[in-house]
Amino acid sequence: MTMNFAIISAGEGSRLAQEGVAKPKPLVELRGEAMIERLVRIFMRQGASRVVVIINDLVPETRAFLTRLQEELPIDLVVKTTPSSMHSFYEISHLLEGDRFCLTTVDTIFREEEFARYIEAFRTSEADGLMAVTDFVDDEKPLYISTTDDLRITGFHDQKTPDSHYISGGIYCLTPVALDTLRRCMSEGKSRMRNFQRQLVADGLCLRAWPFSKIVDVDHATDIAKAEEFLREE
Repeated sequence: MTMNFAIISAGEGSRLAQEGVAKPKPLVELRGEAMIERLVRIFMRQGASRVVVIINDLVPETRAFLTRLQEELPIDLVVKTTPSSMHSFYEISHLLEGDRFCLTTVDTIFREEEFARYIEAFRTSEADGLMAVTDFVDDEKPLYISTTDDLRITGFHDQKTPDSHYISGGIYCLTPVALDTLRRCMSEGKSRMRNFQRQLVADGLCLRAWPFSKIVDVDHATDIAKAEEFLREE
């Protein structure tokens, strides 16, 4: 079964820069490898038909790095500054038509072994979406996810609820029908990925949660060491 993968990397990474990290966020190295290259190579090992990457036009170093990487790997590169991750998703959505796809942000760090099992589960799933979740909470503004006993997702919440045992891991496996919801969100002036996810539920799509033991986001300089330690455990 063919499948596309995509990376949202159009943010400015301003917090890292303010905290003294010299490299642009996508090029921050974890165990000697740039975060964005690590993701692309993991996706290729999962049999990606194509890897779509969106970056902003403010950091030429990132574009130069990916241009060199394109000589070796099949990367579709889109360069555009956007106001939110959902807008970035929309800008690359035309490249994701027709096949199942997996979308993530560049600073989402996970264990490759768990990710491989997640992708295999999605390839055989009948759900419209399989969303990566975790009960590990180390986020300033986590998105809580309520589920039924069989892990069907019933809601996305800014605050914890009695039936929200997980938070979003920032990795989304979706079928092409989700792109219709995305376009409607854009036409209605909505923003933020969490509002897109809420609309998926409102539209009646079948979304299921797939628990990871742990997912780490690199938002601050201190998160780099946390991520490296996490990967050493792998």
